[in-house]
Amino acid sequence: MGEGKHDPEGTLTGAIVHDGVDTGAKSGPRWVMAQTKVGQMGWMDLTIENASEVRGFYETVVGWSVMPIEMEGYDDYCMIPPGSDAPVVGICHARGPNLGIPPYWLPYFTVADLERSLEAVRARGGTVVRDIKDAGTGRFALIKDPSGAVCSLFQWKADDAPSAAPEGGG
Repeated sequence: MGEGKHDPEGTLTGAIVHDGVDTGAKSGPRWVMAQTKVGQMGWMDLTIENASEVRGFYETVVGWSVMPIEMEGYDDYCMIPPGSDAPVVGICHARGPNLGIPPYWLPYFTVADLERSLEAVRARGGTVVRDIKDAGTGRFALIKDPSGAVCSLFQWKADDAPSAAPEGGG
């Protein structure tokens, strides 16, 4: 099982807390989001009723290994591709902070200004499905575009943002 890349205090680098739930972990795994720049996809989640069963499906079919993430009395899972030590997606139970999230793959796109991006969502015919939530090193909101497709928009906190983030982009 992959452990992720840890800083000297034991925290996974680039880590954000999954869906606003602070695990309090200074040592041990936390949910990871790549240090993505504005306009890039930084993470993908699958939120479903039985994450443990479906996690096993993807372990076998795709070859991912599993890093369990302690939630509120149960585990969600970061999935790690073969030959890597860094997770690339999460498989989550549809309960606790994930209650009400539909069962499909949900991308997280990095934006420069979350409030401005949400204004643009509304102005361009989209809707905000779930308002802004804190996520440790950043904040995110769940949106639906005019076609009905759903994704999350993520904004890094200033101290945690990648150093070479381009200007603009939401």
